[in-house]
Amino acid sequence: MTTRVLVTGGAGYVGGHTCKALAAAGFLPVSYDDLSTGHRAALRWGPLVEGDIRDGARLAAALAEYRPAAVLHFAAQAYVHQSVADPLGTYEMNVQGSLTLLRAVMAAGAPPLVFSSTCSLYGASEAALLDESQPVRPMNPYAASKAMVERLLADLGPLGHRHAALRYFNAAGADPEGEIGEDHEPEPHLIPNVLRAAMGRNTAVTIHGDDYPTPDGTCIRDYVHVSDLAAAHVLALQHLLAGGPSLTVNLGSGVGASVAEVIAAAERVTGCPVPVRRGPRRPGDPPRLVASAALARRLLGWQARRSDLDTILADAWAWERARS
Repeated sequence: MTTRVLVTGGAGYVGGHTCKALAAAGFLPVSYDDLSTGHRAALRWGPLVEGDIRDGARLAAALAEYRPAAVLHFAAQAYVHQSVADPLGTYEMNVQGSLTLLRAVMAAGAPPLVFSSTCSLYGASEAALLDESQPVRPMNPYAASKAMVERLLADLGPLGHRHAALRYFNAAGADPEGEIGEDHEPEPHLIPNVLRAAMGRNTAVTIHGDDYPTPDGTCIRDYVHVSDLAAAHVLALQHLLAGGPSLTVNLGSGVGASVAEVIAAAERVTGCPVPVRRGPRRPGDPPRLVASAALARRLLGWQARRSDLDTILADAWAWERARS
């Protein structure tokens, strides 16, 4: 019988790509999603249970019906700017929702859980490469909410529950086979907005701050291909199902690119100019976030195989053009 796993937020960007990777690895992903930001088109690899992550009765019913071997938890309010504007809403969705899920999971026999965490936990660290020994210093409510959930998971360890917290850096790109990609409305992320500007669908890309302490004054981020992230979730799931201990690992390429460098690379990959405009810094944005993923390589055997910037941009460009 195909092993079932419950995927909260399975209709979302990273969740949807992970559902495809799960199906390819022989699992049946059962998506639990309220479709408030996700898309039905991302649900072709398994059934949908439509529900809110804060609905304990609905979660309990889904767990009882499908009896998953594990849970992958993506459902969240995932935008820094939104968390700054509405911190209570972010904590309600991310912390209360996760608490409700974990109560249902523990009542259902405590299947292990893979958690979608974030590099934002590290805040404005001065380290050239961030590893898991760095202190957790969230700069915004989104990051703080993820730190709280990591603590909830750690506190369940003595009760026999196991988990994998995957702190990934900037998810980007699209399925190289073109079946799924990034589709937010409004779109908060740099790379799709840059590509849409190159296509003429957006008037210009706003550079949010050009006075950061970086070589060109713009923020530096570590972009990791969404398909590489999906592969990591499958590896973490397999680790837990094999009886492996709880773990917390970074997922990133280890290479930083500034906003200005992303725009220049997009012009090179697409052959199109990208119009830009300058804007002020956004609250809660650290100057630099670049990963050391050595621990993920050692514990999970994971490598970022498609996460060079040109490949990320080429895959995302193919997705955007196919949709235009």
